Amino acid sequence: MKNFIKLFFASALLLSASLVQAQDETNRWSVALGVNAIDLYPVGEEDQGLGGYFDEFFNTEHYNFLTAPSRVEVGYYIGDGIVATIAGSVNRIDRVGDLRVDEMTYLSADGGLRYNLREIYNGSDVFNPYLGIGGSYQFVEDISFGTFNGTIGFDIKMAENVYFNVQTTYKHAFEDDNPKHFQHVAGVKFVWGAVDTDGDGIPDSKDECPETPGLEQFNGCPDTDGDGIKDSEDECPNDAGPAETNGCPDSDGDTVLDKDDKCPETPGLVALMGCPDSDGDGIADGDDECPNEAGLAKFNGCPDSDGDGIADKDDKCPNEAGIAELQGCPRPAVPTVKEQEQLNAYAKTILFELNKSDIQAQSAQTLSDIIDILKKYPEAEFSIDGHTDSQGSEAYNQKLSEERANSVLRYLVNGGIDPDRLSAEGFGESKPIATNSTAAGRQQNRRTEINLKK
Repeated sequence: MKNFIKLFFASALLLSASLVQAQDETNRWSVALGVNAIDLYPVGEEDQGLGGYFDEFFNTEHYNFLTAPSRVEVGYYIGDGIVATIAGSVNRIDRVGDLRVDEMTYLSADGGLRYNLREIYNGSDVFNPYLGIGGSYQFVEDISFGTFNGTIGFDIKMAENVYFNVQTTYKHAFEDDNPKHFQHVAGVKFVWGAVDTDGDGIPDSKDECPETPGLEQFNGCPDTDGDGIKDSEDECPNDAGPAETNGCPDSDGDTVLDKDDKCPETPGLVALMGCPDSDGDGIADGDDECPNEAGLAKFNGCPDSDGDGIADKDDKCPNEAGIAELQGCPRPAVPTVKEQEQLNAYAKTILFELNKSDIQAQSAQTLSDIIDILKKYPEAEFSIDGHTDSQGSEAYNQKLSEERANSVLRYLVNGGIDPDRLSAEGFGESKPIATNSTAAGRQQNRRTEINLKK
């Protein structure tokens, strides 16, 4: 029997040690202080078996009490629900079973391993039952002996890190001539050792995010948007979204995630970063000045139906190719009546040297304005007519009018006008527009005209 008990004790210790993992856990250290009662059985009564012991288990008449704090225990949480303990206790023995004896001093030094049953059913820390095995060495007056111990007990939480502790240990002596006995304990247990920097109830040793409050299900890491995906794995930690999109939402359901969607509330196209294109011209509606008409990028999405480089919205003649200065309308083939009047008004102010065909320098701006008008009508042909007053001979006046008309023609050709569009003719004094009897009339008759050929 002795060898079997020793073998069992050694095997239990080895099994417990094999379960130990070197890791930090919540409140690793504990100290328990309490009173103990010794229920000592006379040597030789072991023949009645443990059943006989338990028959008298609750018979307090057998108990040896020491009311003062008489037991202290230190525990260290190893891991996986296992706590290593060492304890020391003192008592006075004045009864052994039903027998009264002379008072003896009882001293005990204990060590063992304890398993928190709460680890099995994953309960709260309010009530924590446990089982333990170990060994101890007792001193009873002049007798000392070792025992193999089995313990059962529980802790009840009274306050943060403070527990009420009750346990019973059966101590089985290795030698038959040493007494077997129970030691009952009641007291207060204090636990400490956990550091919780972020105050989320998860100790730093188990907290993967020790400086940020988080959730137990994520080992202390936060899930800010509450979508069930911890922030470190959530591409959109502040916006709730499904796991299949790594925590990012797609509010409008267009397959473009809100974080990449320029129009997150309106379904759109992937190519346009989630924005719609109502007219299908490849320009997002938000950037399209004509969102319901297909157009060109260079016109911000507006069309140019006649292809004249002027958007329809700015084109007064959207179906006819035109020019910008006429707001998209085509240029007339010939000058307007107003422009023809302007041409002749300019032409009449061209100044020549006295009795010569040389144009005076001060007429340069007038001729430049004439050239600008002629260039607007590249298909139109014009005649340049020279006229004089009646002073001098008719032959002289005819020659002078011809030379002045040709002088103007050469100036216009040098200014970029196609010579094939121009002709020059002199009429001398034959077509006066005022009387030659006065100086003012003669001045009006000395003139050039630029007329549109019919």
